[in-house]
Amino acid sequence: MTQTNTPGLSAGGEASETGGHARTDLNVLILGALGVVYGDIGTSPIYAFRQAMSIRPGAASHDSEILGLLSLIVWALTLTVTVKYIFFVTRADNNGEGGTLSLVALARKTFTSAPAWITGLGVLGAALFFGDAIITPAISVLSAVEGLELVAPSLTRFVVPITLVIIVVLFFVQRFGTTKVSTVFGPITAVWFLALGISGLVHIVAYPSVLAALNPFLGVSFLATHIGIAFVVVGAIFLAVTGAEALYVDLGHFGRKPIVIAWFGMVFPCLLLNYFGQGAFVLSVGIENVESPFFEMVPEWALVPMVGLATAATVIASQAVISGTYSLAQQAIALNMLPRLEVMHTSETQSGQIYMPQINTMLMIGVLVLVVIFGSSGALSNAYGIAVSGVMIVTLMLLLVVMWRAWKWHPLAVVAFGVVFAVIDAGFFASNASKLFQGGWMPALVAAAAAIVMATWISGRQRLADKTRRDEVPLQFLVENLSKKKPTLVPGTAIFLTSDIEGAPTALLHSLKHYKVLHEQNVILTVKTSASPRVNDDEKVRIEAYNELFSRVVVTFGYMETPNIPKALALGRKLGWKFDIMSTSFFLSRRSLKAGNKQGLLRFWQDRLYVRLARNASDATEYFHIPTGRVVEIGTQLAL
Repeated sequence: MTQTNTPGLSAGGEASETGGHARTDLNVLILGALGVVYGDIGTSPIYAFRQAMSIRPGAASHDSEILGLLSLIVWALTLTVTVKYIFFVTRADNNGEGGTLSLVALARKTFTSAPAWITGLGVLGAALFFGDAIITPAISVLSAVEGLELVAPSLTRFVVPITLVIIVVLFFVQRFGTTKVSTVFGPITAVWFLALGISGLVHIVAYPSVLAALNPFLGVSFLATHIGIAFVVVGAIFLAVTGAEALYVDLGHFGRKPIVIAWFGMVFPCLLLNYFGQGAFVLSVGIENVESPFFEMVPEWALVPMVGLATAATVIASQAVISGTYSLAQQAIALNMLPRLEVMHTSETQSGQIYMPQINTMLMIGVLVLVVIFGSSGALSNAYGIAVSGVMIVTLMLLLVVMWRAWKWHPLAVVAFGVVFAVIDAGFFASNASKLFQGGWMPALVAAAAAIVMATWISGRQRLADKTRRDEVPLQFLVENLSKKKPTLVPGTAIFLTSDIEGAPTALLHSLKHYKVLHEQNVILTVKTSASPRVNDDEKVRIEAYNELFSRVVVTFGYMETPNIPKALALGRKLGWKFDIMSTSFFLSRRSLKAGNKQGLLRFWQDRLYVRLARNASDATEYFHIPTGRVVEIGTQLAL
């Protein structure tokens, strides 16, 4: 993989954060960030404080204990989201892009030869994200629809069916794209946060002593005096910060400035007001009289509108996670961590608007199964957290590498930062891991399956490349021999795709063997993925001539770009290459893989899993957007 630093313009000529976002209306970006970035964390007040209160006996029966729980939530939001993510993680952008795999690429840039554990962290982080992706839509939508129980208790039996219908519709409309729908995400979420703030402020005014929870020692005291349940309480408190990772994942869509302004200008204040308002309501009416403080503190006349608004907000939160899953899968494919999958663009102007049918189907099935199995947001809260807290630990480890090697922090400062947040993140992870047998096994199982698939694909590709390299003919040797003893030449240009720079493409060898002819112009094409999210047009294509018959072209795409070979080759005209798609044939080698007969159970199932993944991978012609009428595929058989 090449490591090309490409600040400034992207492949499409669009400016990155420092250019494009600065020229875009900041208010529009802030509003968009509200809808996409903060949809998940914005719905946490529906269930986070309720779950923390439910952990007793005696856990929340006195005023001091209610204040202790609130203090823990306030400082969890402050330290994890504000300090760790807003102040530090969002600064670790890779040419404007964020997310686990972007952080992996950024960390790898700091090494001449990146160690394997960096890639391992990337696989782990991506797998954990996939594990979390099936939980968020389920718990978010389910918790909102449960508000119907307060409107009319007789509707309780319809909560799960209504939730299933909403989820099916949500996933069904993904194929139409989110461009039009996303224009209303921001305003709806803005109204949602205002509703959170106002509903909480009313009760704070009536019971201002609740603000004593700003004292962090109340939270520490609560944990110290409730050792028996402290571990479980921390897991419930974590529900308040589960959307923090979205701050980083969606960095490339909006830029850091709008995300930071939206957090301090609306999201953080409104979240605090609502949590304090819930606490004030519980203190005023008594813990024994409250089951769902979020909905119960709303006036009766506003309950139905609040349930409707909550449902809309949770759908928006779910949409953000679904879109993030598509984006992560696309990055993993570009970085050769997953086999090629079908990627459909749903917008003519926004390259980031994509739809992946296979991912969408698997995600929908997983979410529906969770809703049916668990049946309530309270039960699902036990499954929620283990994957997200794991991602946060991975992010911290990679961030420390960037701080040390890229930002050149003093080692003592890196260690101090790491120790503080390692204690916090490890505490969250351990408390959520304790719920493994109460539901946490579900995201852990999904994450483990995703990690096995990615690890198998990475190792299988490497073994296949090693085997191919042992059997190949050196390209330089073949070119020199063909220039001395030319076969029959036919008009036109032949482009042979290969991932190996040193060896002769298999398609070229079989073409000579069977057809015994050579085109007038022959191009050995290699496609690479950069460690940067986008590659400037001027750096995308590199051409090197061997002789009058052969030349080599290396095309480099950023890991956030959609690889389009014809468009990239057209850029070669600026370098003097006369590329004409109508007189060009693309020769691809289609391998028919067979599992080897190696001994050992591990190798046995890994080989078969890799063969199955390779067979189900998207066709290279479609993936690289090569016109099907210009493609010649030559089949070969290969045993692993």
